[in-house]
Formats: sequence, C-alpha cells, structure tokens
Amino acid sequence: MSQPREIAPGATYLITHRTLRRHLLFRPDAAITQLLIYALAVSTRRYSIEVHALCAMSTHLHLVVTDVNGVLPRFLQFFHRIVALGTKVLRAWEGPVWDHEATSVVRLLTRAAVVEKIAYVLANPVAAGLVPHAHEWPGAKVHVNEIGRGALYAARPSVYLDPKNPQWPEEATLSLTLPPTIQHDSAEDFRHAVAAELKRQETQAHADVRRQGSGFLGAEQAGKVSPYERVASLEAPRGHNPTFAVGRKQGDAWRVARAAVQAFRTSYRAALERWRAGVRDVVFPAGTWWMCTFHSANVADVMRAV
Repeated sequence: MSQPREIAPGATYLITHRTLRRHLLFRPDAAITQLLIYALAVSTRRYSIEVHALCAMSTHLHLVVTDVNGVLPRFLQFFHRIVALGTKVLRAWEGPVWDHEATSVVRLLTRAAVVEKIAYVLANPVAAGLVPHAHEWPGAKVHVNEIGRGALYAARPSVYLDPKNPQWPEEATLSLTLPPTIQHDSAEDFRHAVAAELKRQETQAHADVRRQGSGFLGAEQAGKVSPYERVASLEAPRGHNPTFAVGRKQGDAWRVARAAVQAFRTSYRAALERWRAGVRDVVFPAGTWWMCTFHSANVADVMRAV
C-alpha cells in the first residue's frame, strides 16, 4: 500500500513520469513537442496549475509546478491521459504509454530546493549525455531566462483532439511563472541562482562523460532515434521515492519536514482506522485528498491545522 500523501494548496512540486519500459516514445520532434506543450497548456489552465520549468526527455517528462488549488491528482490524471492517447496516435503505438510505476511527486519546501530541482530538470539532457548544454536540447523545454516572464505556444494537434470540442482551443499558451516563494522584485536574483546551479550540474555532467570515455550524442542524432526503441543501457535500481526536498545543506529544514510528514501520516492512519470501524464523523488531517474527494470525509481546516 502506498503512503498517504498530503495535497496542499499552493505547494510546489517536482513531477517525473516515465514511458513504458524506457521506450523512446517522446523522441524530440515537432509533432510530439506540439502535443506535449498543447496538452500541458490546456491541462494547467483547466486546473489552475502554474508551470515554472519543464523538460521532455525521450523516455520521461520532468515538470516543476505549483498546485494553486490543491487538485494535483486531477491535473495529473487529465494531463497524462491526453499525452498518452495523443502519443498512441502519433506513434501508432499499441498498449500503454506510461510506465506502471506511480508518478514521482516531490514537494519542494525551500527556495534552495526549488533552485536545485529546476536546474536538475533543465540539465537532464546534459546529465544523460545527449547534448553538451541544456539550451541545445531540441525537445520541449524551458530556458532559464524565460522563468517568470516567458511563454510557450502550441497549435491544436491534428491528431486525436476533436476541433469541434470547445475544450480544445485552436491555440494554447503556456505561461511560465515564478514559484510563489519568489517575489517579482527578486526574480532576477532567482534566475541567476538557477543559472549558476545549472552551470554546476552541466560541469559535473561533462566530468562524468569524460570519466566514462564517451561523448555527447548531439541534438541532431537525438532527434533521429526510433521512438520504438528502448534505452539499452542498464538502469541503476531505483531507490526510495522521496516525498519532499529541501536542498543541499538544509539539515534543520529537512528534520522539520520529516517530522511534518510523519505527523500527517500518523494522523491519517488513525483517522482511517476509525473510518473503517464505521466512525463517519472522524476528521482527517488537513491535506487529505482521496478520502475527501471520493468518500466526502471530513477534513481539518487548514488554518486550524497550522
């Protein structure tokens, strides 16, 4: 059984979801990039999700977003469904598009965590040995200088989406916002911090490539691989799926965050045990989503829980 997860309005997350068995279904080409940006723009507008960073790799997607209204599961379900069905048509693909493992959702609790994870998202193609610099990646992505002031645009894909359905506009705009913890008067400092961390991660990736005696594949070759192939290299066993991140050298913040997660889970399990015993007026902790959405369970008021 998966651990209960707090879904809090206004929380910022790093989200990662992989294709089935590391197939290269999201190989960067114009059609898949159009689908991904359009689907993300429509989905985020529908659920009031703010996007700060994204990078579409051939085998997985990375997003850094803020869930304004505390509806992240709804957004993920809708967005992933559009992407999957559109990809199946574009690639003439039979069977599932997404990996069977759950989407990785990591809550970013500090400015340091947001800086590091946005840089991580942007640096992903470099760390994978695909291009020497993040801006060279040909897939859907965000540039550092676009965060908080840029936008991505995509026309409605010609496949799967019904042009007569009003929920699929002819063109969709994806605005790239600042994380809520960053004030507009400090936006430039924030972008500089992300750029510096991105450079650090790129430098580390270059060192790793040299140590392995290999080179970068290059943007042109990355766009030519078959989307029906799988990544051939061995993948390191996946460790635990983290719930939150606070950034490097943030020991005090990490201890506070761990205690908060443990308190939420303890309270949730106690409430669930009473619910299963038939006590329908039990109050679940603030941030409970599933029981509230699908069983109309009582949930503690956020202000009262602070």
